[in-house]
Amino acid sequence: MPRPIEALIHPDALAHNLARARAAMPDARVWAVVKANAYGHGIERTFEPLRAADGFALLDLAEAERIRALGWRGPVLLLEGVFEPRDLELCSRLNLWHVVHHEAQIDWLAAHKTHQPHRVFLKMNSGMNRLGFTPTAYRSAWARLNALPQVDEISLMTHFSDADAPAGIAHQVAAFETATRDLPGERSLSNSAATLRHPGQRSDWLRAGILCYGSAPDFPEHDIAHWGLQPAMTLRSRLIATQALQPGDTVGYGSRYVAEQAMRIGIVACGYADGYPRHAGSGTPVLVAGVRCTTVGRVSMDMLAVDLRPVPAAQPGSEVTLWGRGPHGSVLAIDEVAQAAGTIGYELMCALAPRVPVHLA
Repeated sequence: MPRPIEALIHPDALAHNLARARAAMPDARVWAVVKANAYGHGIERTFEPLRAADGFALLDLAEAERIRALGWRGPVLLLEGVFEPRDLELCSRLNLWHVVHHEAQIDWLAAHKTHQPHRVFLKMNSGMNRLGFTPTAYRSAWARLNALPQVDEISLMTHFSDADAPAGIAHQVAAFETATRDLPGERSLSNSAATLRHPGQRSDWLRAGILCYGSAPDFPEHDIAHWGLQPAMTLRSRLIATQALQPGDTVGYGSRYVAEQAMRIGIVACGYADGYPRHAGSGTPVLVAGVRCTTVGRVSMDMLAVDLRPVPAAQPGSEVTLWGRGPHGSVLAIDEVAQAAGTIGYELMCALAPRVPVHLA
């Protein structure tokens, strides 16, 4: 039989989470963000449950081609824009909308020969200091684009650095509003965190990314239950062995875990070669037969160990939920696992290894 580890993608959760984004800002249109192969969930697997969105936003042309091949005829937005002049040819052919965030992209558009003008999103660097024109340079960039016959409508865009944190978005909104005052065009400001935490902010297009996949953008301040989100991915496996420990026995490489009393542990067919974080230390939550347990010792390439004291009936073959939906209605949010590993849910989703079979639930 095959190794028991697998990932399940839950279409009902994806559809539910997308609807949650729309309910938060009902007057806005919604981009379903499917970059990084839909945050590791798979574009082809997430397309149907997310097609209620008004458009799909992603990064590279290959992913845009996949969306078009699935039959999507609505808006597709390249969030980092084009990377070289010839990319504009595919934008014309596939009718892709694209972000403009530096002068060279405007130069490429000016030299591009097209019969169909492009829809562009002009990005402002309002404080993230990653991509975009500074507020003082923004109007000049808009004027250049507006003068080009290759450009149709210009939308206005920025990205928040602290929508998930106490600093909030007010300082960036103020910079954006000052620089765009009286400029025409639709606005796209709100990412997942801003959509949930600051729903009163005007955004004609919100960008629903991590929330679509059932991770709280401001965890641990709020969890998915608070925001009414559901896990879209479950990583599960089974126990393949158990061990009886005596006080002083150690577990795993480096003997990092030392048993303080007699106990049983279970060995799970899951390790860092499957995408489980190696730096998740003892105490990381896991479900065994739907019962909350914790890991012990270091994560190995193909295995990890769990404390079976909360579930004494567990035996080889018992189901183990590494994150997501467990048996009997149990849930282990990916954010909890990520926090124990010193990272965020985004990384765990995207790090799922190719050797893990993925199925629709």
